[in-house]
Amino acid sequence: MPTYDYLCSACGHRFEEMHAMSAEPLKKCPSCKKQKLERLIGAGAGVIFKGSGFYQTDYKNAGSAPSGGGCQPTCGTSDAPTGCKMGKKG
Repeated sequence: MPTYDYLCSACGHRFEEMHAMSAEPLKKCPSCKKQKLERLIGAGAGVIFKGSGFYQTDYKNAGSAPSGGGCQPTCGTSDAPTGCKMGKKG
């Protein structure tokens, strides 16, 4: 659910309220109880994913992994470090 900013033109009270996009905008100020609320246009917020799914840490930054796909640039070659489990390339 998105968060909306509201401003009361009668008393100047400003607040945020979270409700469904399909819900009617609020009209009554919780501070002065007058019907003078205006919903403000905001900059919005970034998307927040919750639960299992994709996370920023699921992807490595470009250039952080060697192009060969090994743990070191020499993995899979004749110069591979001792204990390298990657098969040697022809």
